[in-house]
Amino acid sequence: MKLLLISDRESECLWDYYQPGHLDGIDLILSCGDLHSQYLSFLVTMGSAPLLYVHGNHDKTYDQHPPEGCRCVEDSLVTVQGLRILGLGGSILYSGGPHQYTERQMARRIQRLAFQLWRAGGVDIVLAHAPMEGYGDGEDYAHRGFSCFLHLVDKYRPRYFIHGHVHANYVARLERVRQRGETTIINAYERYTLDWPGRG
Repeated sequence: MKLLLISDRESECLWDYYQPGHLDGIDLILSCGDLHSQYLSFLVTMGSAPLLYVHGNHDKTYDQHPPEGCRCVEDSLVTVQGLRILGLGGSILYSGGPHQYTERQMARRIQRLAFQLWRAGGVDIVLAHAPMEGYGDGEDYAHRGFSCFLHLVDKYRPRYFIHGHVHANYVARLERVRQRGETTIINAYERYTLDWPGRG
């Protein structure tokens, strides 16, 4: 199974310069947020794969104009093509805007999903916007990661933790893939292709 991971910046080759066939072989698209609604609708229209998304901290128009044909998985655990996917969008609270949370608020969101996680027997992929604390987050406060994500990963040991929020131009050299225990952490900035169950 091939997954297309996207976040934060629209890929020119998948939108502005799209050519038929660019989405061939993609079985599932996962969006970590901060992308135009029209872009998500375009990808799900031009390809044959379902698209799941969470909100980024800049996705202010999704409520009025949600991506058509796509599925929001915020605060839920869904099973798609045999994969158990948990959605936790948003960033650390830094300006009071929508889809921003304190550490305590994010921890409560995770706690409310405990029964779903127990009933499903765990999770395969955590789909987030913000990173985990200490694993690819930024030095500035707005791009700090959540420490409660560390506890989530340590307890449920998902195969992948996928996030965005930290752009390639924010750091000298973006480290796409990291590891914490049994969990592979991937920054999906712009686009990243992942071969399940291997690595992209």
